[in-house]
Amino acid sequence: MESLKRITFDSKIMAGKACIRGMRIPVSLIVNLVANGMSNVEILKEYPDLELEDIKEALKYAAWLASEEISYST
Repeated sequence: MESLKRITFDSKIMAGKACIRGMRIPVSLIVNLVANGMSNVEILKEYPDLELEDIKEALKYAAWLASEEISYST
């Protein structure tokens, strides 16, 4: 996986959840907003501390997590 510089983990921020640039904005929030039809422009207006690259990187991180393979024993 390529390096994601905008996704941070800090046990003191949002209980260690993946967040955007050390802010109290979890990646899961961004992904949820996109999944529910909010446009990038709307998200940036609602969260002025965010940048377009933050949204893109949150989606890349979510895609990476979703691509994980699970091995099942038979």
